[in-house]
Amino acid sequence: MSAPEDATRRTRLAAERTYLAWWRSALGAFAVALAAGKLVPALTDAEDWPFVLLGTGFGLVGVAFVALALWRHRRVERALARGDYAPFGDALAVALTAAGVALGLLTVALVLFA
Repeated sequence: MSAPEDATRRTRLAAERTYLAWWRSALGAFAVALAAGKLVPALTDAEDWPFVLLGTGFGLVGVAFVALALWRHRRVERALARGDYAPFGDALAVALTAAGVALGLLTVALVLFA
């Protein structure tokens, strides 16, 4: 086996691990969504709607992670077939960061004021 073939195989295996990491993140977001949106309101005397809003946000992030996992996997595979590289992209990084910051701030607000 030549070195370029071996490097491509390792890169494809790394891409597969990254795909599965997106899924693990999605499953974590789904678990937080269920806990924040259903479990916490059932255990507190606070208003339900802020927790439902937070849970919905985490659920949507989980859905985005599942969709992005497939999109990213396909993009990387096409780039590998061409012998190219598929950068992650600033717009996607900014969007995910904004969602994370918004959900984090809402979580902090609920911890402090609910």
